[in-house]
Amino acid sequence: MKPRAELHLVEATPNGDLAAQRLDAVFFALSDPVRRQILQRLDGAALLVSEIAAPFEISLQAVSRHIQVLVRAGLIQQSRSGRISRCSLDAGPLLDAAVWMNRYSKYWQQQFDLLAVTLADIDERRTRQAQTDTPPPRKPAARKK
Repeated sequence: MKPRAELHLVEATPNGDLAAQRLDAVFFALSDPVRRQILQRLDGAALLVSEIAAPFEISLQAVSRHIQVLVRAGLIQQSRSGRISRCSLDAGPLLDAAVWMNRYSKYWQQQFDLLAVTLADIDERRTRQAQTDTPPPRKPAARKK
């Protein structure tokens, strides 16, 4: 049996910054492949917990724990009617995470720019090499009569 990971999000950010705590919760929630699959299943649909759990080879209780992590991160909204619980995706926190990550896009954009220059240089070298390696066209052989 796998040990259960616990995270106390309030303690995760020393200065108590609420926005940072929310971001920590989103990234923690997204760190698990089962939770990412749950979010994919909820894309454009509101599903019962049992419907969410159906394709997984883990217990309903384990899926419920994953759902609670997603709820605490604000990624899932749950509505209850008695014992019935319906879940739907709330993508707002994903936008916050995307905005945070986008601040660092300049670093990988520099790598893409460098790759583009390198590929253009390789292409230019190949073109020059092909031009120097191409033998002159042959004259057609004279026909004997």
